[in-house]
Amino acid sequence: MSRLERVLRQARRPLVIPFVTAGFPELDSTLDIVTAIAAAGADVIEIGVPFSDPLADGPTIQRSSERALANGVTVAWVLDTVAKLRALPATSAVPLILMGYCNPIFRYGLDRFLDDALSAGVDGLIVPDLPPEEAREYRQGCQQRGIAAVFLVAPNAPDERIVTVDRASTHFSYCVSITGVTGARAEVQARTVAFLQRVRALAEKPFVVGFGVRGAEHVLALGPYADGVVVGSALIEILEQAADPAAAAAAKVAELRAAADQVGDGAQPPVEERQQ
Repeated sequence: MSRLERVLRQARRPLVIPFVTAGFPELDSTLDIVTAIAAAGADVIEIGVPFSDPLADGPTIQRSSERALANGVTVAWVLDTVAKLRALPATSAVPLILMGYCNPIFRYGLDRFLDDALSAGVDGLIVPDLPPEEAREYRQGCQQRGIAAVFLVAPNAPDERIVTVDRASTHFSYCVSITGVTGARAEVQARTVAFLQRVRALAEKPFVVGFGVRGAEHVLALGPYADGVVVGSALIEILEQAADPAAAAAAKVAELRAAADQVGDGAQPPVEERQQ
């Protein structure tokens, strides 16, 4: 059983999935930040591969990508950083998922990228601008190497689209809580809960929810309806402003984890039992 499968199958509460941009705020920040948030209770960690034109990302993550690129981050550097994280006790067993765009991956070379990702210890990939219909070679490559391919589904997707994304995603799918780009929002809308309930009725695999998720209150509101909650822009804002980014990020993740544990006190059974 892979790291990702183990975490998904054993979870009795929504997974806490923080997002950080590789090489942000400084080139040497990533190892400290990722190890700190792992120790604070992150179940899965999503690492952004900086890109100059991140179409799914709002201004906060765009700024982090611009700064990371200015710091000299490359795809090869990100993969090397994942390999270093795999060698550290705090992060050796934590699933690490890369979130990046088609252009850098295909410029690097798809097969080369997948081979190097596997060698580095990457557990999964999210490529927002690569829909399932255009991803045959990518999906086959991920499957051959045991790397999870995670596809996104929007809240205005018809039922048949939800089923398509669920089938295409190898371990879990990613529900976008809002139409538009990433960015922390003030409150959870009732239609987001209705969307997640619709996905639950149609999907056979686990799914997580992200985009617009800010803090503990959102974990409490959305956690009962999803298998995981992704927090990105709100965490990037903290990293942008903190004198000690790793400590500040760890405090935020601890807050999210406490909320997820509170949801788990409602005793939802683990995914493997719910799927029986």
